Amino acid sequence: MPEERMSWPRTVGIGAQHVIAMFGATFLVPLLTGFPPSTTLFFTAIGTLLFLLITKGMMPSYLGSSFGLLAPIGAVTGFSASSGEDLEPQAMALAQGGIISVGVTLAMVGLVVHFVGVRWIEITMPPVVTGAIVSLIGLNLAPAAWDWVSQAPLTAVITIAAILVTTVVFRGMLGRLSILIGVLVGYTAAWAQGQVDFTTVGEADWVGLPAFHAPAFDLGYLGLFLPVVFVLIAENIGHVKSVSAMTGRDLDKITGRTLFADGFSTMLAGSGGGSGTTTYAENIGVMAATRIFSTAAYLCAGVIALILSLLPKFGEIIATIPPGVLGGAATVLYGMIGLLGVRIWVENRVDFSNPINLNTAAVALIVAIANFTWTPGGLQFEGIALGSASAIIIYQVMRGIAKWRGTDQDDLIETGPEIAERTPPA
Repeated sequence: MPEERMSWPRTVGIGAQHVIAMFGATFLVPLLTGFPPSTTLFFTAIGTLLFLLITKGMMPSYLGSSFGLLAPIGAVTGFSASSGEDLEPQAMALAQGGIISVGVTLAMVGLVVHFVGVRWIEITMPPVVTGAIVSLIGLNLAPAAWDWVSQAPLTAVITIAAILVTTVVFRGMLGRLSILIGVLVGYTAAWAQGQVDFTTVGEADWVGLPAFHAPAFDLGYLGLFLPVVFVLIAENIGHVKSVSAMTGRDLDKITGRTLFADGFSTMLAGSGGGSGTTTYAENIGVMAATRIFSTAAYLCAGVIALILSLLPKFGEIIATIPPGVLGGAATVLYGMIGLLGVRIWVENRVDFSNPINLNTAAVALIVAIANFTWTPGGLQFEGIALGSASAIIIYQVMRGIAKWRGTDQDDLIETGPEIAERTPPA
């Protein structure tokens, strides 16, 4: 259990396993956005240690890189940096400012949830809305994946094939590391084709601090980033419920702490040049497989990740991954993000025969996929912001009108049997 302890050698071993589990996905985010990998790893380590402190060691979790932030970061930076190239400093600084805004908002939501509870979130964001927002973020990223794939199609196909085959060939831990293994196979194929440049690796020091960058702020980008808060809320609540189910404990009372901790960690990462953070499903998989929930293992994972982030050569090796490999991994990853929203619909049995649910999802997804854009008064709102707003507004407005008019199908289904009971037989 979270408060229980094993021998330190076993604890360190489980911690290292958690580092491996989060590694592929966590490093993929800075590679896809052009952010420094070592800096991102540094802040995931610090964020994980702070998370354990803020939740009083009651919630086992590793805070890895959030995929929800890929789209807004890419919208600001243009996904223009391929591996080994530095982003345009001002673009990166503005993206960091957006990440900070997400962290501040999530931390504020955490404080409200801690004192008020989560019921208001469930009313504002029912499963049909949450699923739509998660899906539209992944689907909005599709063009970025093609940009990388088109640079080295063969390498991308090899990477995709390796990920898919690993998923079905191996069981247990290896199967869960399919993205990491796929990237390694694709990297080998790229190296054989002369697509990997090791120049920066030889120039890097063995030991040193990662590169830190100062943020900048532009209110015009808030519309791109703030919808990600809904995704992080859904991920954190899902993490709490998953751990509760596995441990047999009611952990809802610390949901506010987990949201605040993730928000604070994301804010800290944005301040120094790291990607935003979130609780990681990969590490939930490790817990499910090992049945070990001791937070001491996550303490060790955070320390191990911190040590790796202080090895510049290690970070430069990661940064040599070429566009073809990134494109292959992104094709699978972005699709998975999109289908996570569908999974939310399935698990919560969202009824799409109800036109309220159908129209909520339909409009939101098309707005995001087509990347609708609105620029009022110098502010710019694109597909993700407009799609997220559409999902929330359409659902709430249609639901309100249907209740007023008595045409809500869910209400009719619920009251139908009662009406039948009150109606005397002919």
